[in-house]
Amino acid sequence: MARTVEQIAEELKADASGPLEATVSDVTHDSRRAGRGALFVAITGLHHDGNTFVDAAMESGAVGVISEQPPPEGFTGAWLRVDDARRALPRAAAIVFGRPSEWLRLVGITGTNGKTTTAYLIDRIVREGEDISALLGTVTYTVGRRKIKADRTTPEAADIQRLLREAINEGCSTAVMEASSHAIDLGRVDGLRFEVAVFTNLTQDHLDYHGTMEEYFAVKRRLFEGGTGSRPRWAIINADDEFGRRLAAEHDGPMLRFGFDRSSDVRAESFELSLDGLHLELATPLGPMTLNSPLIGKPYVYNLMAATSTALALGFSLETICKALTHCSGAPGRFETIANTGGFAVAVDYAHSPDAVTKVLETAREVTKGRVICVFGCGGDRDRTKRAPMGEAAGAGCDLAIVTSDNPRSEDPVQIISDAEVGLKAAGRPYLAIADRRDAIFRAIDEAVAGDIVVIAGKGHEDYQIFADRTIHFDDREVAREALEARGLGMGAIR
Repeated sequence: MARTVEQIAEELKADASGPLEATVSDVTHDSRRAGRGALFVAITGLHHDGNTFVDAAMESGAVGVISEQPPPEGFTGAWLRVDDARRALPRAAAIVFGRPSEWLRLVGITGTNGKTTTAYLIDRIVREGEDISALLGTVTYTVGRRKIKADRTTPEAADIQRLLREAINEGCSTAVMEASSHAIDLGRVDGLRFEVAVFTNLTQDHLDYHGTMEEYFAVKRRLFEGGTGSRPRWAIINADDEFGRRLAAEHDGPMLRFGFDRSSDVRAESFELSLDGLHLELATPLGPMTLNSPLIGKPYVYNLMAATSTALALGFSLETICKALTHCSGAPGRFETIANTGGFAVAVDYAHSPDAVTKVLETAREVTKGRVICVFGCGGDRDRTKRAPMGEAAGAGCDLAIVTSDNPRSEDPVQIISDAEVGLKAAGRPYLAIADRRDAIFRAIDEAVAGDIVVIAGKGHEDYQIFADRTIHFDDREVAREALEARGLGMGAIR
């Protein structure tokens, strides 16, 4: 598997100079990780130019550099000049790590909502059928028996290739990963061969980056068209989603559609939901399937259908699928309930877009006989145009909304709240504005009485809060337990 600088230069069609016989054992765009045997890729980003870190990378042991620039005067290492360093990164990493996606059945999941839960469900089915798997997602990267805390939804290109190679070494034959729109657009998934690509849905999010919904969709579409390097063998598409229907109409390869629509290949015939979970009757190409899942809410019906469709494309039996999904509680921070003795429910959810907030509050309304109380916020340095719609979704979907801080980052939390209040006022329902998130959660739980449900939306599994000058530990689940304990209603564990 070892490659020399010269071999990599030939495959990249790079203009190479310097000592090219050195063996390359790693590829990175982070000079701090450019150890012995690494190729450092000098990428020009929004805030930093990687070419300014060339000396640091070489001092750390790198054997050479990939760059769009000519080598600096006096440079003595290997230098590979390319037209696009960002696009060269995944290609070089694939070469160095032996193109691991060609030796795995790789599943890529894209869409606005539901990626993480769908990935967890598919991973559970794979582990049920094959005992071992790899999962790269928002919450964690799991490679065989090893877990690594995720620092982003989709790892950087070189990290993906490295993790997939580790998965093969651990004995995995199937890997599941989330593919965010940013990752697709920035080339992190370039050079990967997907066995299955899954489209969950598309709703307003990330327009600060993509500009328009059409551009957002165009980026997602690349995963299915081969725009990242090769077309997936199977496409799994939400037939109830407007953009999913467009994608399905354009796709001419093997495909399974899922949804409530009668044309769906995997179709929900009926479902019942409660705070205990879902009872679901599915029609599939292999026949009917009855499923009892601990997941709570209609959105999870779509996640279960997407996972079932993917598993069928991978060749798993209905028996294996049903057994796995019956015992899978999904991803952390996705309608995760906090046990208490107050006779009301508390749920922590990652919902942070208008559509996701609408859906999680619809779920809350369907499983409670009392009031729905919602705590939510909007992230700073992110799409400002979704703040008013977020406020309106929260206001319209609950009996009392409490708008607070999420991750304000460099922005003024009060201004972010003010932006969301435009939508809250439009909804015309009762709301409170409490900038301190801890105080907001305590107030929501203080307000709750038997029969109510408190939904704490936005951060889900995250255990931090980002401000302009610091990042602090902050976990909505922990704070909710503290608030319940303060009322003498706590039970400790998360369900």
